[in-house]
Amino acid sequence: MYLGHTIQAAGTLLLLTSRPIATTGTSSLFLSVLGRLTMHLTQLNRECLLHLFSFLDKDSRRSLSLTCHQLREVFLEPCLWTLLNFSSPCQLTKDNFVLGPSLRFLTISWYSSRVLQVCNIEDWLKSSFQKDICSKHESLVSTFLAHVCHMCPNLLWLTLSGCGHITDQDVISVLQSCRKLCRLHLENCVRITDCGLEGVAAHGHSLEEVKVDFCRNITQSGLQAVGEMRPTIQLSAERSADMIPDSKPEERVPLRRTLQKVLQFS
Repeated sequence: MYLGHTIQAAGTLLLLTSRPIATTGTSSLFLSVLGRLTMHLTQLNRECLLHLFSFLDKDSRRSLSLTCHQLREVFLEPCLWTLLNFSSPCQLTKDNFVLGPSLRFLTISWYSSRVLQVCNIEDWLKSSFQKDICSKHESLVSTFLAHVCHMCPNLLWLTLSGCGHITDQDVISVLQSCRKLCRLHLENCVRITDCGLEGVAAHGHSLEEVKVDFCRNITQSGLQAVGEMRPTIQLSAERSADMIPDSKPEERVPLRRTLQKVLQFS
C-alpha cells in the first residue's frame, strides 16, 4: 500500500506542466529549471513503465491501466505476469491479471475456516446449507486451471493449498499441458487421491519435487508406488497417509471412525 502511494505521488509529480514554478528567493532559479524538467508519465519509455508496474499489486496495475491506452498496453505485456498469487477462489474471476505463456509461478492458497468446516467435508455428510455454499465456488479453481492448461505451457511451479474441490483430473490435465512443470505442491486438497499420484508418475516428466501435505485420501501404498516408478522425484507427504480417508455412503463405517471425522471438522 505504501509503495502504491509512493508511485502515485511520483506519477502526480510527473504530470505537472512544464511551466516554471513561480516563487521568490534564492531558490527561484532552481525551481524554475525543475519545472521545465518535469514530464508526463506516458513520456517514459516502455522499459521504465514496466519497471514501475512491477512494484504494484494486481488491483493497482489494473487501476493505472484504465487511465489511457498506452498504460493499458503496458498492463497487457506478457513479461509482466510471470508470477501470480491468489488468496481465495473469488480472486480468480477478476480481470486484474493476464494469463499467458510467460507465467512461470502460480499459487492459489485459501486459508479459511470455510475450507475446514464446509469444503473439506465429504459430500454425503454435508447439509443442504453447506452444499449451497460450495455450489457458489466449487468449480472456480478447476475452471481456472483449465485456462492455465490452454494458455500457460511454460508453467514451472504450481502450489494449490486449501483447494478442496479440485480433482485428480485437474492435476493430471495440468501435467499433460504444462510439460515443463518441475514443482507441484498440494496442501489440504481432500479430493486428491492415489489416482492423482499415478498421474504424477505417468505425466510429470519434468517434475523434480512433489508435495502432497494433509491430503487425507492419499495412501502409503500410493506414495510408495510413485517412489518406485519415479525415484528421481523428491516426494514428501506430511500427515497425508496418516489421516482418516473418505468413505462411501454405502460402506459400513465404525461408529468410532465416524465420530472422529465429525470432531475433526467441528
